[in-house]
Amino acid sequence: MDDARRALDDLIQKRGCNYSEISRLLGRNAAYIQQYIRRGSPKQLDDQDRSVLARFFGVDEKVLGGPARRSSPDADLVHIPILDVEASAGYGALAGLEGNSAQFGFDEKWLRRLTASKASNLSIIGVLGDSMEPTLHDGDEVMVDLGDGQARLRDGIYVLRMDDMLSVKRIAIEPQGKRVSVLSDNPTYPSWRGLEKRMLNIVGRVLWFGRTLR
Repeated sequence: MDDARRALDDLIQKRGCNYSEISRLLGRNAAYIQQYIRRGSPKQLDDQDRSVLARFFGVDEKVLGGPARRSSPDADLVHIPILDVEASAGYGALAGLEGNSAQFGFDEKWLRRLTASKASNLSIIGVLGDSMEPTLHDGDEVMVDLGDGQARLRDGIYVLRMDDMLSVKRIAIEPQGKRVSVLSDNPTYPSWRGLEKRMLNIVGRVLWFGRTLR
């Protein structure tokens, strides 16, 4: 099996698809992709099929045996998923983190200045409520590093699970370093002090936020 066939086979398995589904995606008979991968027929994908598959799997056509994709305005952007959930800066939101509905593209060099984390660890979620005013507003969108949690806990703003809800709060390490405070920037909302670190259920650290100007 050559590299292009092996790559396509791997992409299909990782996406949880089967050969017949991908064949139907191309408008081909159900055995088309299986024959291409397992029997080497056809010898190579035609340009249209390869283009469709590259867009479907989000890869360069070169991976599937074609020429490298021509440069485009978003060719070098790193796409971060926007999850269809909100982290409460108020009274709490359901703590599911599944179901992204869109993506936002960031310049790779800019993103590397922001964080050394892999893009797969990053997600964007909405802020609900005003307990983090004036730092974060209701409706802001925050980028969360899901890989930066309990093990590297330090002063900063984090998304936490609290009572099966997602909340965005400021965490401050107390002087002895063994306990932490979970703080609301808005003084009209409660804060919690003297908590053991192990009591916190950290989702990730907030790295960046975006806001609509009003």
